[in-house]
Amino acid sequence: MFDSLDDWLIIAVVAGVLFYGSSKIPQLAHSLGRSVGEFKKGRIEVEREIQAEKAASSAPTAGGPGH
Repeated sequence: MFDSLDDWLIIAVVAGVLFYGSSKIPQLAHSLGRSVGEFKKGRIEVEREIQAEKAASSAPTAGGPGH
């Protein structure tokens, strides 16, 4: 009966309305959206740091072996 993600999403929305009331749902959605945005910013920052470390470790160093 509840095989698809859509079914579970509908159940979650109905449960949210029952538990929090219809006036709190927009506030919860706004908070969730901000949280997702902060998570994405953090993920992008970590990816940039990883790329910078890779670039720094693969760059040839002056005075290395053979000099």
